[in-house]
Amino acid sequence: MKKKTVSIKNIAEHLNISVTTVSFVLNGKAKEKHISKILTQKVLDYAQKVNYKPNQIAQSLRTGKSKILVFMVEDISNYFFSKLARIIEDIAYDKGYKVIFCSNENQDTKSLELIELFKNRQVDGFIIVPSPGIKSMIAELIEENHPIILLDRYFSDLECNSVVIDNQEATFDATNHLIANNYKNIAFITTDSDQMQMQNRLFGYENAIVENNLKPHVLKIPYKEANDGKSKDFIKKFIDETKKLDAVFFATNYLTQAGLEAFKENNPEFIHSLGIITFDDNELFKIYSPTITAVSQPLEAIGNKLMELMLRLLKQKDVKEISEKIILNAELKIRESSQKRSL
Repeated sequence: MKKKTVSIKNIAEHLNISVTTVSFVLNGKAKEKHISKILTQKVLDYAQKVNYKPNQIAQSLRTGKSKILVFMVEDISNYFFSKLARIIEDIAYDKGYKVIFCSNENQDTKSLELIELFKNRQVDGFIIVPSPGIKSMIAELIEENHPIILLDRYFSDLECNSVVIDNQEATFDATNHLIANNYKNIAFITTDSDQMQMQNRLFGYENAIVENNLKPHVLKIPYKEANDGKSKDFIKKFIDETKKLDAVFFATNYLTQAGLEAFKENNPEFIHSLGIITFDDNELFKIYSPTITAVSQPLEAIGNKLMELMLRLLKQKDVKEISEKIILNAELKIRESSQKRSL
């Protein structure tokens, strides 16, 4: 038989006092309302005895605060986002907040439906990796005074808090690392996407190639095909058709995984003569043979900055009073796959 939920009214009836008095005590307002220490302790002791749990929906309606945050990303199963989710969850929990995690799959329709759903559930704040066509919805959230931070990408013509990586600089430096180690025919494998972070990674590669008077070799895999697990076929065909490549730079870790599979299936020895760099690290890249050089995004710093900024926004009467675009630097973790090439 299901145990009956204890309400404030039940506590008040048992102690023969008013519901208002019990509410003041349980909401930490006993001193403010001049309720005696003896009565306060009596209420607290009985509430603990009967295992009283506040009705969070009612509490949310009363205070206007749900103590819930939304973390919406492109794909929560992606290593980068899942690791970041755990960091954010731990910080939020310590501050009395719970986090709802969800994926928008970079689809505007799904993004808009999820945002509308959570807005109606009165969540306190949003951390969002935005799909390309939701700028007006983000602007609407800001206008309605919802705390919101964009992650990984932002809209250049929208005043909104954001935390991103300097993708262009990171890719530029990583490409130059390959060039300095005598790699000259370097391919860049990415998705055919208008996403700001992917465009900036491509720009970084192209700038380094142009500055060193080299020829660019770029494969843009259709975004839908990449997310349907068909990257491997595109990579195999590209490698077969692009002669004399001596290095490959993958724009994301899931493309790297597809590429490593393609190399092993086509020519297992090829991987040992090829320079390889991935954008976004993964635990597996440390133990792969050869170990894979990676542009590593600073997960702890990103998580801390996101929550530091969010906690500030949650205290603001007007969220528009804070407007920060935080840009962090990535770290190139040099491993065996990009070691100096013999001429």
